[in-house]
Order: sequence, then structure tokens, then C-alpha cells
Amino acid sequence: MKTFHNEAEPGQIGKTVLMPGDPLRAKYIAENYLQDVICYNRVRGMNGYTGTYQGTRVSVQGSGMGIPSMGIYSYELFHYYDVENIIRIGTAGAICPDVQVGDVIFAMGCCTNSNFMAQYHLPGIYAPVADFSLLEQAAAAARKSRFRFHVGNVFSSDVFYEDRKGEKGEWAKMGVLVQEMETLSLYCTAARAGKRALSMLTAGSSLHSSQALTNEQREQSLDRMIRCALDLAAAQEETAQERSGEESA
Repeated sequence: MKTFHNEAEPGQIGKTVLMPGDPLRAKYIAENYLQDVICYNRVRGMNGYTGTYQGTRVSVQGSGMGIPSMGIYSYELFHYYDVENIIRIGTAGAICPDVQVGDVIFAMGCCTNSNFMAQYHLPGIYAPVADFSLLEQAAAAARKSRFRFHVGNVFSSDVFYEDRKGEKGEWAKMGVLVQEMETLSLYCTAARAGKRALSMLTAGSSLHSSQALTNEQREQSLDRMIRCALDLAAAQEETAQERSGEESA
């Protein structure tokens, strides 16, 4: 069961895993939102935790930065640890003028400059998308909580410091909302495994504003996204338990 990157024992990881890029954010979530927490992974500092949220079992683990890192951790969770749902909870840079710093974005689809999908040897260009059920439930929860959110395309880039300035902004012409660095491999890996994934992002900065979230503001703004993801994860666990009960009846 153990892998090169994860030392969890069988049964220590829940069916739904929240994945921030920063492993310290995973630690923060475990300590501040979950109860009865165990740490199941410390390999390479990519800490993973399982606990309970409102009585339901939820796991949270860092993915690291970039498409390859997310590809590794999501692959192992889906294929070796029987995880069914991964919800990315990260930050992004707004490239669409309509997206304000602090807004939440649900990634319906994903554009990229990465060659990650070449491994699948498809006879064309694959369009990675979110699981609709997770997306629909997340949007409904956001409406209920009355916070600003957007649903649409995001840009997953292999490059943070671009050599040619202004390339990020070109994606806004096609209605792309934000740039980040992990959604592509998550959506592709989930699709190939027959599992489910959703990327939730909070805009921490914008091409169209000098405003950016401070560390303190990030903590407060990310709370909306984190709670939305936790509520969604708890709902998935409850649904899984109901199905299990029906099958055993």
C-alpha cells in the first residue's frame, strides 16, 4: 500500500481528500477544522491528515506546486488508496477583469501550456473538466452562503515567471478566469482513473489590480472556500455511507 511518496496504512485515508498546494495549509485545516485527527503521511514534508468534520470522515493532504506534483499525489490517492473524490483548494491569479481579489472560482474546465496529456496518446486534444456533480453542489453551497464566486475555465500553467510578459493576459480574451498550476493534472488523472475531481480556487492577486491578499487576509478569505470544500466532502461521505447501507440491505 505504501508508495514512494505516501506512508499511509490501509484505511487511513478517507474516500474524499481535500488538497491544498501548501502542506502547511493542510496542517492548518487539520488543526482548525477537523476533530480526532491523525497524521498519516510525512514523506517529503507533504503532510496528510484524516479527521472528522461535523461527524463525517475527511482527509486533507498537500499536493505541492505544479502539474507534475499534483499528478503524482492524485494518482497515488486514486490508484493505491481507493480515494473517490479529490477537491483541490488553492489560490490563483485573476486574469479576467471581472474576478476580484478574494473571489472564489470553481474550475469547470482547464486550459494549459503543459505537455502532461501527451502520455495518454490520444488522437486529438483532450478537454479536462470537473465532475459535474461536485461542481453543481459546490455552486449551490456558494449561493447559500452568499459569497462571490465564478464558474468557468482556468489556465493551468507550467510557468510562474513567464519570459514574455503579458502572455497570461492573452487567455482572458477567451474568457479564462484565473491562472494556477495544478488543476490540469488533477482533472486528467481523475478522468483516467474513473474518479471525481473539482478545483476550488481563491483569487489571491489580479493582473488588473495592485491589490493582493496579505497572509492574514488569505487566512480569512480562504475560510469561505475551505468550509465550502469541507461541506462538500462531508456530503460525499454521507452519500457513500447511504449507498453502502443500501447495498448491504
